[in-house]
Amino acid sequence: MSRVLVVDDDAAIRTVVTQALRRAGHEVRTAASLAELDRDLARARPDVLVTDVVLPDGDGLERAAQLAESDPTLPIIVLSARNTLTTAVRATEAGAFDYLPKPFDLDRLTATVAAALARGLRGEEPSLPVEESLPLVGRSPAMQEVYRVIARVAAADLTVLITGESGTGKELVARAIHDLGPRRAAPFVAVNMAAIPRELIEAELFGHERGAFTGAAARAVGRFEQAARGTLFLDEIGDMPLEAQTRLLRVLQSGEFTTVGGARSIRADVRIVAATHQNLATLVKVGRFREDLFYRLHVVPLAVPPLRERGDDVVLLARHFLDLAAAQGLPRRTLDADAVALLAAHRWPGNVRELENLIRRLCVLSRDEVLGAGDVAPMLAARGESVVRAPDLAEAVRAYLDRLSAENRHVWDDGSLHQRVIEEVERPLIEAVLVRYGGNQLRAARALGLNRNTLRKRLDALGLQPRPNGAAPG
Repeated sequence: MSRVLVVDDDAAIRTVVTQALRRAGHEVRTAASLAELDRDLARARPDVLVTDVVLPDGDGLERAAQLAESDPTLPIIVLSARNTLTTAVRATEAGAFDYLPKPFDLDRLTATVAAALARGLRGEEPSLPVEESLPLVGRSPAMQEVYRVIARVAAADLTVLITGESGTGKELVARAIHDLGPRRAAPFVAVNMAAIPRELIEAELFGHERGAFTGAAARAVGRFEQAARGTLFLDEIGDMPLEAQTRLLRVLQSGEFTTVGGARSIRADVRIVAATHQNLATLVKVGRFREDLFYRLHVVPLAVPPLRERGDDVVLLARHFLDLAAAQGLPRRTLDADAVALLAAHRWPGNVRELENLIRRLCVLSRDEVLGAGDVAPMLAARGESVVRAPDLAEAVRAYLDRLSAENRHVWDDGSLHQRVIEEVERPLIEAVLVRYGGNQLRAARALGLNRNTLRKRLDALGLQPRPNGAAPG
């Protein structure tokens, strides 16, 4: 029987974790402080250590780093209510096997313990620099998977494909990956594929020689050369024309490129991070994106959640933007409770970018130091939207039926219509509730009015694989 040592000063957490791990067949010991941890370790070495970060007599991450150095074969799982990118990176730097932000799903914890036991000897983890000024703001469950992926992928020189709606902060995620990785001392070069004329994309990326085309009066260095030994961020990659996709694919395959009008091969020593608000798999199906290039880019997928799924992050971000505005010389403003409520209720179709622009307008145009509902509501309504407008479900159902009919004219005759619509509505409903409750299936089932077994069956029937920490099921 494997031995698991759980260290947390919260008695309730120790109890539920102990019960879950014992049901999974593990022997469990507990400690409430670093002193108790040391006494337990002196008696017997556990097979897995599960520890909180904030303990009454010290920092659990610092002790985890010490233990990982003295005993690299001991898998350490870190728990923390400090759900920030910095915490995820510190856990990786400390040599932790995994990091689970609170609140965590007990099933995910037991699965992580099982994976730690199965891996056996853990290899050395790459060290990541921890920057307290990282640009990503937010502690919502929906952001935790983003932090986990960034922490794991930053030190590995892999291609990353970032997806998400416009305005969610995809470039900030790309910069965080660069700033935490081994290429951080070299340039981070961003290029927006949607902003470059089609006929100039290849010259923009690869550079051109003098006389290569009309107007090319001198040699120009392309973005690949500018980003040498660093990171090249290809934003809105879905807007890249097919002919340029072919050239990019050749570069990714060979690791070399030539300038437009040139003959000399140049080594492409860059890390590629791409981003898009479009569904590239759909573009592949309709012939607008090369399938082979898609798989070259889709090495590590990273989905950035929309602001409407980030809960209290709206308020955190609003206050962060107020601080930034003040630091940039705009008048210092604060939000009262009514203003906070309006911001939290808004759907934010423009995501974080919309929120930032709104806050800057409020700082400039509002006369009062404390911003209230009377200041916020008119600016939200100026977009032509109701402040707390909810999506029209009936309109969505009608649009879905129209799309079904266009895709398959027999859908009205095969007897599947009711089931199709129910599944289409049920899927986002279950996903949204799981996000709200941080992936906790018991709480989600209670909110839905289902028992947990029924919820599990519906997840299986819909082909959903629940993820912990609030990320939408896949």
